[in-house]
Amino acid sequence: MYSQNLYRNLVLPRRWVRELDRRAVEDYHIPSIVLMENAGRGAADILETLGINGPVVICCGKGNNAGDGLVVARHLDLRGYKVQIVLLMPGDSLTGDALLNYQIVRAAQLPLTVLPNNASEDSIAACLDNGDWILDALLGTGAQGEPRTPFDTVICAINRAHDRGKKVLALDLPSGLDCDTGQPSRTTIQADHTVTFAAIKPGLISDLGRPFVGQLHVADIGVPRRLINEILNEWEREKQSR
Repeated sequence: MYSQNLYRNLVLPRRWVRELDRRAVEDYHIPSIVLMENAGRGAADILETLGINGPVVICCGKGNNAGDGLVVARHLDLRGYKVQIVLLMPGDSLTGDALLNYQIVRAAQLPLTVLPNNASEDSIAACLDNGDWILDALLGTGAQGEPRTPFDTVICAINRAHDRGKKVLALDLPSGLDCDTGQPSRTTIQADHTVTFAAIKPGLISDLGRPFVGQLHVADIGVPRRLINEILNEWEREKQSR
């Protein structure tokens, strides 16, 4: 974790995090699936240190955030923890690395529920009732604006569970929160802990965003130090040229 090394205070906005990922794949030849694997395993490590005393319900949306959640599910299952995956859409509709991880969890026969399109908040809440932890893997750093249905309904259900005492951990950032500004949406996850990947996003430490983040952790995704320094230097030059 960067929280234990030179980069524990590394803060990068959305644009530069994307550039970090792009160069890691294109210039440093790290397959994107490896970056996702490192992110999910890092999140599983952190969750385990926080203490798991019952099932972990992992709510997955789409895109890489869903893929991260599926990786977490695999590693927790491997360590003997009970997991329940809740998908907002059929797994076959996922793409890229997220689809590959869905295929892995299907082959591994991990418990998985696909919510119907018209799932009510009450029916979603029922899927969360047995969880010791609920993981928010709904929307990643690329999401902007108000979450649409069914994401808003699931967020409300998770927050209801949180109000009843369930522990909530967000992957990368609480869904509904803008990663650059920290502006919360009308429906934003209220997390107890957030595990962000590679670098802290400005919105997570902003006055607006901090109340939704809980305790912030940073998980290393295996990006080379040389690349991180390149990105930091270029971002610094950009800021000075404004």
